[in-house]
Amino acid sequence: AFEEQARQLYMEKTIRGSVHLYVGEEAIATGICQALNKEDYILSNHRGHGHCLAKGGDPHKMMAELFGRTDGYCKGKGGSMHIADFECGILGANGIVGGGISLATGAAFTCKYLQNGRVAVCFFGDGAINQGVFYESANMAALWKLPVIYVCERNQFQQVSYSDAYYPDQDLTKRTEPFGFKGIEVDGNNVLEVYEKTCEIVKRVRKGEGPAFIVANTYRIYGHHMGDSVSYRRPGELEIWKDESHDPIMRMKIHLLKEEILSIQELESITKSIDESIINSVKYAEKSPLPEPESLMKDIYSD
Repeated sequence: AFEEQARQLYMEKTIRGSVHLYVGEEAIATGICQALNKEDYILSNHRGHGHCLAKGGDPHKMMAELFGRTDGYCKGKGGSMHIADFECGILGANGIVGGGISLATGAAFTCKYLQNGRVAVCFFGDGAINQGVFYESANMAALWKLPVIYVCERNQFQQVSYSDAYYPDQDLTKRTEPFGFKGIEVDGNNVLEVYEKTCEIVKRVRKGEGPAFIVANTYRIYGHHMGDSVSYRRPGELEIWKDESHDPIMRMKIHLLKEEILSIQELESITKSIDESIINSVKYAEKSPLPEPESLMKDIYSD
């Protein structure tokens, strides 16, 4: 709901700047963040709205940030790609591809040094896995047995190209083998599978057994950003991934109804509540003031 609202507002030119939508990948952030404690850390990327919401971020402050307003998480200066909420363990999203990987490794080092029992999780996409910083960080994490979990959201694309054209070996779980820990592959559109596998990993990582790597297979429904028409998409592919057998939200709804966990009426009530929350977040953002020009140079350096 948040992403579709952001998309509509961008098309209306209410929201400016770049917006990268997480539609189609929701089960990954939801499953992983549900397996974490509030005190645990996450590092997000340019496609990070879903990560932040799943970790407990406030949609009102997030929407205000997208609007560039002072009541946003970064006082309107960060925008879509730089949401941060330290109280929820959200150490920040990052507009640089792979930029959060080393930061998550550093956060994990802090956790080990302080012996606070926390873990750090880093979300990144298909393109970031070919960045050198991933291997430098994985080597350090393995050497020092840091409590960090690297999560590759394999959504099939690297910006405007298909990812498989850039991998000599399509099994990405092997990428961390030289450092002594092999990754695991999960169905990134099955929230229950993601949650269960992550719970197992978090337990091991929290015990001090070293880093972990998750490859979550999913699909990017919209373009790389709002200006991407996705003219390069293979015919018929989108329809397959939007089908109820693949769409993560539809799959969960079907499961809840089939197992009689929730009724249709209860699902409709939840959906209505979410929709109202998003509408209220827009109203909150609209009422928030724009930053004053003299605030331009504030919050650049640490005092």
